[in-house]
Order: sequence, then structure tokens, then C-alpha cells
Amino acid sequence: MNIPNALTIVRILSIPVFVICLLYDRLFVALLIFVGAGITDGLDGLIARVYRQKTTAGAYLDPIADKLLLSTAYVVLAILGIIPGWLTVIVIARDVIIALGILILRVISHRFEVKPLFISKTTTFFQIVTIAWALLAPQSLFFKSFLPYIIWATAALTCMSGLQYIYIGTKYLNGKGG
Repeated sequence: MNIPNALTIVRILSIPVFVICLLYDRLFVALLIFVGAGITDGLDGLIARVYRQKTTAGAYLDPIADKLLLSTAYVVLAILGIIPGWLTVIVIARDVIIALGILILRVISHRFEVKPLFISKTTTFFQIVTIAWALLAPQSLFFKSFLPYIIWATAALTCMSGLQYIYIGTKYLNGKGG
């Protein structure tokens, strides 16, 4: 156990608190927890790189923590009617498709390197902004008026990113990847 892994575990443990805040209409507190989780995500990566504390456990835990937080946020916000359910389906479906693609390639022994694409990083950024924006929307007419545009941009980027990964996975399956 090192500091980066401890920060990742704190991020995972913050998820139930985040959900409870959402369920009890404490959107601003939920936003603070969400932002705090984002800060721990940046810190754990920075500390792991700077102090050479990268671990195998951290390599698995960090992306799991990120996906758990984002997926949970999307599901709960959709259930509460703060964001549309169709957006949640798109976000989670993309992640499931990517995970299944990686699993299939590993099972059939294809050698490949998992590298996040620029569009994937942009998509994740927009997915995070969408959650934060949606949590601020009830507090501000400005945020509320622009939320639909943020939602559509996130949906479009998520679809494009998913299609890009499907394209790359298909190339690997056809023996032309890499």
C-alpha cells in the first residue's frame, strides 16, 4: 500500500457518500465530493509518476475507480431525472463495448497495447464536465441553459470514441492492428 493506491481507495470509498448526497438533494456537496475525487485521481497519478510508486494494483484500481465513479454518477443522475437516461446508456454502453473488445482480444491471444486515444481523453473530459455541469444546473440559470448543449456534445464524442475503438479492435481482429 502506497499513497497513490490509498488515494484511489479513498476515491472508491467516496462513491457511496456521493450517491447519498445526490439522493438527499445535496447537489453542491455531491459536486464537492465529485471534484475531490477528481483531484485525488490527478494526485495519485502525479505522485505515482514523480515518486516512482506505480504498482500493478494501482494500474488496475485507478481505471476501475474512475469508471465506478463516472458510471455511478451517470446512473444516479439519470434516475433522478437530472440528465437524460439515453445519455447514461450511451456512456455505459461505450465502456462495456471497449471492455468486451479488450477481453475478446486477450482471450484469442492477440497482442496489443491499450493506449487511450485523444478522442477518448476528450470524451472523458466532457463526461466529467457534464456531471459537474448537471450538478450546478439547478443552482444557476446559466448552467441550466447550456446543459443540453453539453449533453449533446458529450453524447456525440462518446459515440465517436466508441466507434474509433471498434474500428481499431476490428483491425486487430483482422490481423492488421498495431
